Amino acid sequence: MVEAAVAADPMTSEFVRELVKQWRAQDTYGSWEGKSDAELLEPYVLDKAKRAAIPLLGDPDPETLWRLELFYNAVGLAVERATGVMVSPIMKMHHEGFGRMVLTAGRLVVVNKHLRDVHRFGFPTCEKLAAEGGKLVDSAVEMIRKFPEVAHYG
Repeated sequence: MVEAAVAADPMTSEFVRELVKQWRAQDTYGSWEGKSDAELLEPYVLDKAKRAAIPLLGDPDPETLWRLELFYNAVGLAVERATGVMVSPIMKMHHEGFGRMVLTAGRLVVVNKHLRDVHRFGFPTCEKLAAEGGKLVDSAVEMIRKFPEVAHYG
């Protein structure tokens, strides 16, 4: 379901549109009004050269953690739009760049992602960004539809 939309144009995928909305909502002073959606998402794209420039070991900086949070917030909001069930993100991160991201709907865990090397968080292309976000959304929506009584508990 996600793959067809991503193959055509990653900027039209539901997840990417939600991620762009998250970025635009953070722009309280209008500094990014002139930027295109692709320019806003550029920090998520780490090609081979950019990835090679980042050390193998390192602590994530606040901006990287913020991008990570926005990514998973966008997943949660896309799931909310698809299901009508409120999704809450919970992130526990060690200062060295490993931890866990959990998205819950009611009492149901819809995403449980172990994170490593967060200082290198990114995707080789915008298509990969859209595909990974879309897979997480699809998986979470499927989980809510499979266990609606748990997701709606609350």
